[in-house]
Amino acid sequence: MFKKILIANRGEIALRVIRACKEMGIESVAVHSTADANAMAVRLADESVCIGPAQSRDSYLNIPAILSAAALTGADAIHPGYGFLSENAQFARMVEEHGFAFIGPTPEHIEQMGDKVTAKQTVKELGLPVVPGSDGGVETAEEGLKIAKDMGLPVIIKAASGGGGKGMQVVESEDQFVELFNRARTEAEANFGDSTVYIEKFLKDPKHIEIQVFGDTHGNAIHLGERDCSVQRRHQKLVEEGPSPVLTDELREEIGSLAAKTIREMGYRGAGTIEFLYEDEQFYFMEMNTRIQVEHPVTEMITGIDLIAEQIRVAAGEELTMKRPLRFRGHAIEIRINAEDPDTFIPSPGKITQFHAPGGLGIRFDSAIYAGYSIPPYYDSMIGKLIVHGRNREECIRRLRRAIRETIVEGVKTTLPLHDWILQQEEFISGEYSIKWLENQLKER
Repeated sequence: MFKKILIANRGEIALRVIRACKEMGIESVAVHSTADANAMAVRLADESVCIGPAQSRDSYLNIPAILSAAALTGADAIHPGYGFLSENAQFARMVEEHGFAFIGPTPEHIEQMGDKVTAKQTVKELGLPVVPGSDGGVETAEEGLKIAKDMGLPVIIKAASGGGGKGMQVVESEDQFVELFNRARTEAEANFGDSTVYIEKFLKDPKHIEIQVFGDTHGNAIHLGERDCSVQRRHQKLVEEGPSPVLTDELREEIGSLAAKTIREMGYRGAGTIEFLYEDEQFYFMEMNTRIQVEHPVTEMITGIDLIAEQIRVAAGEELTMKRPLRFRGHAIEIRINAEDPDTFIPSPGKITQFHAPGGLGIRFDSAIYAGYSIPPYYDSMIGKLIVHGRNREECIRRLRRAIRETIVEGVKTTLPLHDWILQQEEFISGEYSIKWLENQLKER
């Protein structure tokens, strides 16, 4: 087992990894920018190293600085968290080339799944259902328009190296196609350095359902159920829950077993999430995330398994401790709390003057904020995650509403009022919401 792990990240995920390390008897090293010198992760880690100025490109994306910090502190492994360099194959490869263990999948699998076209082709060959679309990247608007006509509109154009809704355009009529195709390519190049795009049939009103998977280096692979992540704004998840309120046990086991079979045949190592669009009782592969997810606590709450600790054990060469069949217990919902105006979504960095975390049975608050902490303006606006567990979905919703109203964050604006409103809406209570539901509701508020 590792003796010391460096966490190449910040905020709540850095603190989450530090907690797992402490419980496993492993020393931790926090890296930080100058803007994060007073961060909670820096305070609680066994050691800390400043790796650069506030801007991400000069600190949390600075590979030489991170590797130097690992060497300086004598770390033997690096955990990338999520975001930043977590799905950067070059970083994973350099970590291993410099003699450190990378707590994640192999660089080859990061590359394979990072390219959306290659990922789709790979999983299709392994038996996962995919959305009808182009066989690979589409080079010209003329070629794309022909594919769209043959497939039938509407279609969606996506960046092959993309994510988070960037480089993505929905085309509903032929006369829009050329303009939106070129716009998607321009956005893809600007955001990912790769202008390659591909085309898929646009599903009208699907849900976004993802399967948590895990593999080890001994040929074992498992799924840990699903999370419903359909409450979204501009392709960004705001609420996640598990199990999904619309899946039957039979469908859950069918798609979960297929996902586990896929990563077993890939020889995949570590945590991963296979994401699907779900419509009319049909699953369609969307992408695979080769890292731990923001919403991993939902799965932890309904399984009782520490996914970060499992990541660390697998990276150290141990076998999975999880065995099928798993027992799923009750229901869990996570909300992402952003430092944003709940009506305009304008970021609200600044000093937190008062803070009180909610408590009670089934309540978990994952955050690195504290009273007196100044939220820097340089990074993602998420400042915490409130995760609630209940015996069933109805109890979970009631408990989450109580916890939201008990949470106090003063000095900055947050999205807590928005979440309280979401939980009261009939479509959310029924579980029949789709990925378009929230945006449509916000237009009518």
